[in-house]
Amino acid sequence: MRKLLFIFCFLICANAFSQLLSSTIEKKTIALGEVNHFVVTINNLRNEQVSAAPQNELLPFHFEEIKDSIAQNPDIYYRRIDFAVYEEGKFTIPELEFKVGGKVLKTIPYEIDVINTAQKGDPINDIMKNKEVKLEAADYWELYKFYILAAIAVVCLIIAIIMFVKWGRKSKSSPVVATNQTLKELDSLRKKKYVETGNYRSFYVELIDISRNFITKQYHLPADVLLTDDLVDLMKKNNTISQENERVVEDVFLRGDLVKFAKTFPDKETMEKDLADISDFVRRSSKDLEFENLRKDV
Repeated sequence: MRKLLFIFCFLICANAFSQLLSSTIEKKTIALGEVNHFVVTINNLRNEQVSAAPQNELLPFHFEEIKDSIAQNPDIYYRRIDFAVYEEGKFTIPELEFKVGGKVLKTIPYEIDVINTAQKGDPINDIMKNKEVKLEAADYWELYKFYILAAIAVVCLIIAIIMFVKWGRKSKSSPVVATNQTLKELDSLRKKKYVETGNYRSFYVELIDISRNFITKQYHLPADVLLTDDLVDLMKKNNTISQENERVVEDVFLRGDLVKFAKTFPDKETMEKDLADISDFVRRSSKDLEFENLRKDV
């Protein structure tokens, strides 16, 4: 009896001093474009800081966040998101992570059913009958002048592209130019202070975009259109990029995918290391190209 009483008291004390996360959603069935509300509350913080996805970036794709309000005091964290969905179907709000001190709390998943309330048989009536109007040449010009000017602009653009490809591509697409340009972009990313402010989602989105564009230019691989897994497989089969550089790209890209979908929250040291590793990879790329050229000569 004493043991049971001790266990009971222990459980009550543990619950009293631990953080409690709760989440609610107003409606699980909504109409197209209807505003719904998702609320997350964490109690008993005891001055602990809460880390989560930045404002307007918590919910996944398809959920258009209209307003993301966050309030926090020493004991309670409160976050309310007003959102809407503009496609029919069933959509899921997955488990969302909230880091409190060294502990990770997760919400339960919710499935939202989005329906179209418009009826197929609803009549559509004109307010008034159409009138026939005779148009002169000047009227046609006023109607279509923007299309004509746009067509002329497209033709000029095509001519400019042909000239660029024919005369300017070689000098501007050399490995040295691509390396220097990418290093400047990485330095600009560092100056945005994403690491210092903890804006890890924007940091990894830009870091991976810069890396993909570099791989496309430097190694002539379609990194700008392939998914991460497909790109990694292609790099290993192509055997153009060294194994050391492959590991860097694979590690950073996989971590970036997890961050973009709010499945992990990296610390500052990890973000700084990933930026440094990608910069070193860019600098080492010339060795990959030299080895590839020697292999082709043989």
